[in-house]
Amino acid sequence: MLKEFKEFAVKGNMVDMAIGIVIGAAFGAVVGSVVNDLLMPLLAALIGTPDFTNLFIVLKSPATEVDMSSAEAIREAGGVVLTWGNFLTALVNFLLVAWALFFVIKGINRLKRKQEEAPAAPAAPPADIQLLTEIRDLLKK
Repeated sequence: MLKEFKEFAVKGNMVDMAIGIVIGAAFGAVVGSVVNDLLMPLLAALIGTPDFTNLFIVLKSPATEVDMSSAEAIREAGGVVLTWGNFLTALVNFLLVAWALFFVIKGINRLKRKQEEAPAAPAAPPADIQLLTEIRDLLKK
């Protein structure tokens, strides 16, 4: 049973999948950094702070007096709040991540196409094959 498990664990597909997961996690960190560190500041410079988490609708006011400028404070006091700004922020983040990934994949595809278009130079045959070919050609003459 241990032998079967070893064979299963070290199969090429399992190792490839493990490498893919690790690289995917690292790639996710890179894409997150592109969005949070590059795109969000640019968006903030254009339209102001792209954080809409302070946008909410109070559906049920709390029984006690509370600062109504914070959804968290209203919830803690027993109120019910529809935080549509959180959804809007998540949507903007998703669109920025999708946009960044689109351009990354587009660049990768462009590089792949260039590699596929460049014809591979034929490999020189080994010396013994080349010698046999010359002998064959001489015998034909």
